[in-house]
Amino acid sequence: MKKVYKEAECSTGALDGKTIAIIGYGSQGHAHAQNLKESGLNVVVGLYEGSKSREKCAKHGLRVETVAEAVKQADVVMMLIPDERMADVYKKEVAPNIREGAALAFAHGFNIHYGTITPANNIDVFMIAPKGPGHTVRHEYQLGRGVPALFAIEQDYSGNARDIAFAYGTGIGSARAGMLETTFREETETDLFGEQCVLCGGVAELMKAGFEVLVEAGYDEENAYYECMHEMKLIVDMVYQGGLTLMDYSVSNTAEYGDYEVGPTIITEDTKDAMRVALKNIQNGNFAQRFIAETQSGQVSLKARRRLEANHPVEVVGRRLRGLMSWSGDIEV
Repeated sequence: MKKVYKEAECSTGALDGKTIAIIGYGSQGHAHAQNLKESGLNVVVGLYEGSKSREKCAKHGLRVETVAEAVKQADVVMMLIPDERMADVYKKEVAPNIREGAALAFAHGFNIHYGTITPANNIDVFMIAPKGPGHTVRHEYQLGRGVPALFAIEQDYSGNARDIAFAYGTGIGSARAGMLETTFREETETDLFGEQCVLCGGVAELMKAGFEVLVEAGYDEENAYYECMHEMKLIVDMVYQGGLTLMDYSVSNTAEYGDYEVGPTIITEDTKDAMRVALKNIQNGNFAQRFIAETQSGQVSLKARRRLEANHPVEVVGRRLRGLMSWSGDIEV
């Protein structure tokens, strides 16, 4: 069982008087920057000229520079821009300007693990990966709590990389909940697998398939949506709070019996075999190569799939039904 590092062990003070450059101000960027600043650390945000996020940074009392200027003055450079843009930004604006002995940090291991970024030998390289979206990282910090995080040390040039990573995790609030050690490889491969086979790919396809089967059988689209999509949150919330045990305790005996009897006939050994193929493609780099090629070609296929998915019947029905739920706060995308 992995050791959980808590705030008392992680409050090393290794970033006291240091400057942290947060590159990007999206989901994770805004949370890291604000949390670190409110933890008493010196933060500068690196953005490209014309970024719409400059106004947000000003509103939040954060200093903004170009990426190159932010990197020049930083002791820690945290890369929080999309995976597909990171290597280019690193090559053009980070690598020429990062100082010897500084630290290069990531919240996801993709670019280091797959070699699209090769850091110089004279810097530290570490990862702090909160296990939650940025808005949760921010919200929990404001409540005096924190989102757990994984951490990894890839390169320890200074001999102090571990203490720096601990101090960073403390600064964003993750050490309040606990930090667990991993590697860039393990974090990257398990993260991609979870996204593809369970969280995004698996769950989305399961919900769509259930909706389609009910509609094909002549049931109303509205009932199909409620049963196969809307109620997913109720189940996930129970699992989140108390695992599968709480879910089975909370649902009816009818639902629990159906879980045990029918579930294994839906998720079969064939499903696990498909997952094993997906994992192999993550491990051998095939998925990363396809994703990088897709990005280099202008994401034509990705954008086409995005349009198709937005017009799937379950999405059309869902947009209408969510309008009946004042509490849902449907977000336009």
